[in-house]
Amino acid sequence: MSTLNRRSALKMLGAGTLASAGLGLSATARAQSKVKWRMQALWDGGTTPQKFEEVFVKRVAELTDGQFEIELFSAGQLVPANQAFDAVRGGAFQMMKTFDGYEAGKIPGFAFTSTIPFGFTEADQYEAWFYELGGLDLARKAYAPAGLFYIAPTVYGAEPIHSKVPIKTLADFQGKKGRFVGLASSVMGAMGVSVTPLATAEVYSALDKGVIDMADRGDLTANLEAGLGEVAKYIIMPGPHQPTTATSYVANKAAYDALPGAYKAALAVAAREVSMGLRQHILVADGKAIADFKSQGVEVSSLDLADVAEGRKKAVDVWRKATKGEAISTQMLDGQIAFMEQLGLLA
Repeated sequence: MSTLNRRSALKMLGAGTLASAGLGLSATARAQSKVKWRMQALWDGGTTPQKFEEVFVKRVAELTDGQFEIELFSAGQLVPANQAFDAVRGGAFQMMKTFDGYEAGKIPGFAFTSTIPFGFTEADQYEAWFYELGGLDLARKAYAPAGLFYIAPTVYGAEPIHSKVPIKTLADFQGKKGRFVGLASSVMGAMGVSVTPLATAEVYSALDKGVIDMADRGDLTANLEAGLGEVAKYIIMPGPHQPTTATSYVANKAAYDALPGAYKAALAVAAREVSMGLRQHILVADGKAIADFKSQGVEVSSLDLADVAEGRKKAVDVWRKATKGEAISTQMLDGQIAFMEQLGLLA
């Protein structure tokens, strides 16, 4: 089946599933008591991703006839972003939108539910691993010991690398200084980059002052708005460090377990809708952002696919080390590698 046909089939299936889910939820929700949750997102107020979180909480309310209300907060409004994991676990509020890679040092499996450097080349492939090949269940098993419940991912496509120097091949990464986070730090280190950990807010200044030669920061639109075209005149897109991305809806497990079944279903339906909606929005926004970058004199290029494939082979060893031999993360990686082999991404 072609990619276009697959997507059309998914949309038709999704529409039918959501419609039937909505009908069932509406009747059931009226018999349920009202539930109020608080949720802190990853994003600043007014940003595009935060607007999609507004869509998420509105959709949950719609699917439950207003009986399940989630009060949404932007990044840092309730607790600093790096404290959200513990705050939700402790019950300070019920839900968060997070990037699992931030906690991969504590829970190795989170390296594989956030982004796979040099891994899946399309967001649909990554999302298929979650929904068709057991990734969702494995993510839930990884979160369970912390008293948290993994609801669903939001999956979207590649993020760019912004560079002060031209990068035409993987060999050009050798000896360069770069800002990368999570598993990408280890993989890009294996490609010869001297990795420097920096906060997102420090990327512009570090590029401007020459502290680093290149950086992963965010999506093209966010980076355009941050002015990176002023300090880095080269973009590699898609960035091999983050060819696909997943952020996660995660809840306090006790709070989730106490929900009526219809409300749990509303969370799942709304999450799947937002995943598709944000992904399609970014596809359009990326084209506009690239045109704006080019108007600033920024050169946009891509690495040769054969070169990336060679890098993928090298990355496998780094992926394997990231599992730390832990059972769930090993199972995640084994499944992902098997799928990549099936897709022809790995020989």
